[in-house]
Amino acid sequence: MIHVDARAQAYFRTLLARQGDDIIGIHLSAVAPGTARADVALRYCERTDLLGDEWQVDVCDGLTFYVDAESAPFLDQAEIALRSEGTGEQLSIRAPALRAAAPAADAGLVERIRWLLENEINPQLAGHGGRVALEEVTAQGEVVLRFGGGCQGCGMVSVTLREGIERTLRERIPEVTAVRDATDHASGAAPYFA
Repeated sequence: MIHVDARAQAYFRTLLARQGDDIIGIHLSAVAPGTARADVALRYCERTDLLGDEWQVDVCDGLTFYVDAESAPFLDQAEIALRSEGTGEQLSIRAPALRAAAPAADAGLVERIRWLLENEINPQLAGHGGRVALEEVTAQGEVVLRFGGGCQGCGMVSVTLREGIERTLRERIPEVTAVRDATDHASGAAPYFA
């Protein structure tokens, strides 16, 4: 089931009222579900768009959402709200099942490190056009990373590594003993800070 707050319902009803008779509702689909890049796509839905296996969610009078079958498990229990943001409004969609679940505490060390990098650290680095990838984990628990994008050649990468990434990895994964950078920073083409 999908929950849509009253303000978002009014917003969608207004949008749909401006469309022609061919538009029958709003279509929702999961984009890259189970990854750090997971998102929800919304578009107008015409009857010809329907395949017959969609969830049909009648939210209120005159407002129907259609969720394709593949996206349904990821959008179950989603919450759609219209929130005030500064001088305007922002549509907010929270879908708890959309992103990958953290691996269990007894999962392999590499799996837990990769999940943390992809789901928590890289989304933060992406704000500067950067990213980090796991090169290896030594038998002594040392994590070797390779930076790319805006982080490759960045003058602040050592601070990012020590104060951000290493601190996070060591706090969250006790088996990590140290973190080392194996990046060739001299070949960085577009560092965030020169």
